[in-house]
Amino acid sequence: MKENYQKLFQDFTFKSGVHVRNRLMMAPMTTFSSDENDYVSQEELDYYKERANGVGTIITACAYVSKNGKGFDGQMGIDHDGTIEGLSKLAQVIHSGGAKGVVQLYHGGRLAVPRLIPNGETVSASAVTPLGDRGFYSVEQTPRALTTEEVYEIIKEFGEATRRSIEAGFDGVELHGATGYLLQQFVSPHSNQRKDEFENRYLFAIKLIDEVKRVIKKYATKPFLIGYRFSPEEPETPGITMKETFELLDVLIQANLDYIHIATTNAWAKPRRGIVSEKSRTELISQHINGRVPVIGVGSIHTPDDAARLLDKGKTDFVAIGRALVVDPHWVEKVKNDQEGTISQQLTQNDQHQAVIPTPLWRLILEVEGWFPVQRY
Repeated sequence: MKENYQKLFQDFTFKSGVHVRNRLMMAPMTTFSSDENDYVSQEELDYYKERANGVGTIITACAYVSKNGKGFDGQMGIDHDGTIEGLSKLAQVIHSGGAKGVVQLYHGGRLAVPRLIPNGETVSASAVTPLGDRGFYSVEQTPRALTTEEVYEIIKEFGEATRRSIEAGFDGVELHGATGYLLQQFVSPHSNQRKDEFENRYLFAIKLIDEVKRVIKKYATKPFLIGYRFSPEEPETPGITMKETFELLDVLIQANLDYIHIATTNAWAKPRRGIVSEKSRTELISQHINGRVPVIGVGSIHTPDDAARLLDKGKTDFVAIGRALVVDPHWVEKVKNDQEGTISQQLTQNDQHQAVIPTPLWRLILEVEGWFPVQRY
């Protein structure tokens, strides 16, 4: 292994006591591949198993905690105890490769897909219509504002989802507070126009973390971590800028989390609003945190040099790898064994089975031009 890459393979113990073998994580990526009941499918088990031998941690695709929070076709649920059996199998295949498993907990809020949820009624912090297209789905209907009682009910549902994660044998949960979904909708001055106690835009996150910690204390019999993923900026005005992000980070640090996870498509993108700087958002966030909590960086990490640079120059503690690990499930092992020259940089139209990619995900990879590097004949 090249000396420059050795830092990627340093082990680490989080404050909760969860120990990981290296600084490389599989980023949470939607697979669209759960079965007709939204239980973990065999194709998903195969997909994660193939990628569990190298990374220190796998963060699963997001799992919805409430029926009205579903945001993707084929999204796995964690909203009732019937999901535990499949989730247990998923934890087992992740552990079989030596990785730790973290479930990303999710509620889509106003970006839940109407045809996938009861009565087609979306909910949010306030009745503010989302703007524009977000990823694979365009949701343009105005959500109903949650009552105060309903907000507390969703907090309990996140707690119950945490209990199920513990019972299934996972090593932690990550709260999905990024990409415009419900947690972010409470943080954002665009989507949170409430007049009750939750007009404090950080209170929902605080109470959610408190509930998850309560559940962990009650049910966990081994170390179990809690992380939080956030988007540093959003396009709406008024909306989240780097100013609001620094405020949120201080709140999250006070909450004594195991890590915070930046959600960016490019780790080196510079801030757009709220601060003028030649530094990237990743660097600014790491500088603001200043070692107070571990930071996961992500975004366009394709090569081991990209990953090493993020630890060195970005000053992050971990690197999450997304599409590169879909393209080559053995990316990490190849770096460790001094075989980085053999890492696959693109897929061909015949690579589904070799790369162990579930069929629904594979279809989208082929359909969505520019999403993945695919050599077409």
